[in-house]
Amino acid sequence: MGKILEINGPLVKLQLADAVLGEQVRVGKIGLVGEVIGRDGDTALAQLYEDTAGLRPGEVAEGLGWPLSVELGPGLLNAIFDGVQRPLNAVWEQSGDRIARGVAVPSLPRDQRWHFVPDPQRRATTAVAGGDVLGTVQETESIQHRILVPPLLHGELMELAPEGDYTIEEVIGRVKLRGDVNEGRIEKLHLFHRWPVRTPRPFRRRDHAVKPLLTGQRILDTFYPLLKGGKAAIPGPFGAGKTMLQQQIARWCNAEIVIYVGCGERGNELTDVLEFMPELKDPHTGRPLMERTLLVANTSNMPVVAREASIYVGVTLAEYFRDQGYDVVMVADSTSRWAEALREVAGRLGQMPVEEGYPAYLGSRLAAFYERAGRVETLSGDHGSVTLIGAVSPPGGDFSEPVTSHTKEIIQTFWGLSKELADARHYPAVDWLESFSGYVPSAAKWWAENVDAGWEAARGEALDLLAASEELQRIVNLVGVEALSSEQRWTLEAAGLIKEGLLQQSATDEIDSFSSPEKQFALLSALLEIYRQGMKLVKLGAPARRLIQMPLLAQARRWKSQHKSEEIAVLKEKIARIPAEFEQIAQDYEQAAPAARE
Repeated sequence: MGKILEINGPLVKLQLADAVLGEQVRVGKIGLVGEVIGRDGDTALAQLYEDTAGLRPGEVAEGLGWPLSVELGPGLLNAIFDGVQRPLNAVWEQSGDRIARGVAVPSLPRDQRWHFVPDPQRRATTAVAGGDVLGTVQETESIQHRILVPPLLHGELMELAPEGDYTIEEVIGRVKLRGDVNEGRIEKLHLFHRWPVRTPRPFRRRDHAVKPLLTGQRILDTFYPLLKGGKAAIPGPFGAGKTMLQQQIARWCNAEIVIYVGCGERGNELTDVLEFMPELKDPHTGRPLMERTLLVANTSNMPVVAREASIYVGVTLAEYFRDQGYDVVMVADSTSRWAEALREVAGRLGQMPVEEGYPAYLGSRLAAFYERAGRVETLSGDHGSVTLIGAVSPPGGDFSEPVTSHTKEIIQTFWGLSKELADARHYPAVDWLESFSGYVPSAAKWWAENVDAGWEAARGEALDLLAASEELQRIVNLVGVEALSSEQRWTLEAAGLIKEGLLQQSATDEIDSFSSPEKQFALLSALLEIYRQGMKLVKLGAPARRLIQMPLLAQARRWKSQHKSEEIAVLKEKIARIPAEFEQIAQDYEQAAPAARE
């Protein structure tokens, strides 16, 4: 037991001789919780997760004996936690609409009983090791929760509870430990265990990510793919549509578990997410989406240090479900606010600021966070993945600021949002010139095996067309469209067709909100075929003006919202008829060409 010596915002100097780095502490009469981040003799420096107003020197302080940890077990899904894994519904029941300081509620419900079905292969006297599956609990209709042996534990299973209903604190098994230090000690097993959030959970080995994370968003899947176990960033200024794009990914992606971390965002914006997500239906199962989703909410008016911890809480929960063999997507909104929390704490510690006041270790902290993504072989021999998608909020949309530039060096997929596209009501406002993906060669193998071998070539042709149109648009802005040749005007029109008929996608359109890979490639092929057929005619002498007036172009812009993903056959019939649409014009100019030469 110790006492408070000094208070500096969320940083508190304590007289705690036995405290160790990373250990959680409880201070003051109201029991504020924090963690030790520095030691100097008998004094410890702790950062608190709650507002320190009213705290006084001399008040009591004690070490809790463990680092900041999360409880991992049944009851995580369909829940909303704050930045240090306090369930907000339970906090509201105890303290009302405003979260009182010092509220202590268990992360997982202690009174709820779960139906545990033991693994028939786990019998007494068999050896068990960290990560082994003891049995299952049907947590929701959509997800079966696998009860794991804690990662660092191994020994001989002495007993395992029979099938039945248990609370998470009831003992379901006992293990006689093996090892030099713990040899022979009996360890009790429960439906849950704890794990420190700043320590990555162990696994056997990394696996090569081979399957794309399909989001149903054409600009992402077709042009800038992300693999399961990959790392991506969504930078964009205010109003560019980051939150809506993240919600679309969370709703439609082909991952089994979705974790959404609202880190330092505005309260009203996060409230929209918290109200919107529970109402969504899972398009893959027809069940409520929250049955495979959990939310971590830490708004900008919540304590700044808890904001820094919330990212680690979210990724540890993701790793836990990965260890069960699931593909997990974690969306962090936003890492900029997390970096601002690092900056504030670093300033109070007196650490030397570098770029825009951020600490010198900003890049390494970002890299360590994103490094926890990946597809792995778990300790039990299964395979699972954690895909990390971090939103970045650069001030004024400046992608050269430190958080965006450091993130850009770390991740492999960069979905840069454009304020100009958003102002033009072009959503998703992903800038096809700023964005990139390093996963294209791997994704191309999947597309070739499952959709069409021509995907990579078609993608490249479309991007070349879009890049060429940007150069032509600059000329038009300077001297007008009349200065362009027919070939250039047709290139500009075809690029506009791809932007409107393929890249633009409405999140509120029941048909167009999601697009299967087959539909995405069919639309891309159709629009490129129109471009090729038109370019042939332009080279024969047909004026671009006549081609631009063809009814086919207006029809092609509407195909995305006319045909569901299951109606690929109808779309392919329309693609097959495209050459016929140009045939009459072609005949006119093929006949005119010899006469002109004579």
